[in-house]
Amino acid sequence: MSGVSQYIEIILFGSIAVFLIVRLVSVLGKRTGHEQERRRMQPFPREAADTRGDKTDNVIALPERDGAKPVVDPESPAAAGLNRIAAADPRFDAGGFLSGARAAFEMIVQAFASADLDTLKRLLSPTVYEDFAAAIAGRAAESHTQDTTLIGIKSVDPMAAGLVDHEAQVTVKIVSEQVNVTKDAEGRVIEGDPNYVAEVTDIWTFSREVGSRDPNWFLSATSAPQS
Repeated sequence: MSGVSQYIEIILFGSIAVFLIVRLVSVLGKRTGHEQERRRMQPFPREAADTRGDKTDNVIALPERDGAKPVVDPESPAAAGLNRIAAADPRFDAGGFLSGARAAFEMIVQAFASADLDTLKRLLSPTVYEDFAAAIAGRAAESHTQDTTLIGIKSVDPMAAGLVDHEAQVTVKIVSEQVNVTKDAEGRVIEGDPNYVAEVTDIWTFSREVGSRDPNWFLSATSAPQS
């Protein structure tokens, strides 16, 4: 009987071991859906801090995303201006800038919809920030909320670029697909259609002081395309 008992114990322990291994593999190999979420929440990795002077704790860079480098047509109206910026600032890279502009657009659109003033303040020039903050305050005064779903960005194309005094300026046309809905205090839709995907064209200008230790580009102007 003792031999039979030992045999049963071996089978029992073996079954438990197999169960634990299968369970462990299922857990380690399981995607929770947060991996992509974490990447989206940190679209601007911090660059290495410059230890020669000012603190850079709040630096938000405009890096390349996913290793992609958009190609700028050398015949485009912005090409000469981009070359002038690159000549004045050897660290400037047009492809990296356009990838960063795409990332900044995503972040700014979502921050405006969710009334995230802290994020907007880091990405906008003071004048543009005042305009955005006033629009958000007006929305809040009427107890309205805005729901924006950015379906995707179809293109980010440079329209103009150049140097104004010591400031680099690049204007881009951004075409995106969005779902925009405004709701009242009771959650009723008062503007927009939650089932309608609109193609939206924005003209944004980003600026940065050439030679500054701060690598940030700020949204310094917005406009609607001329029909």
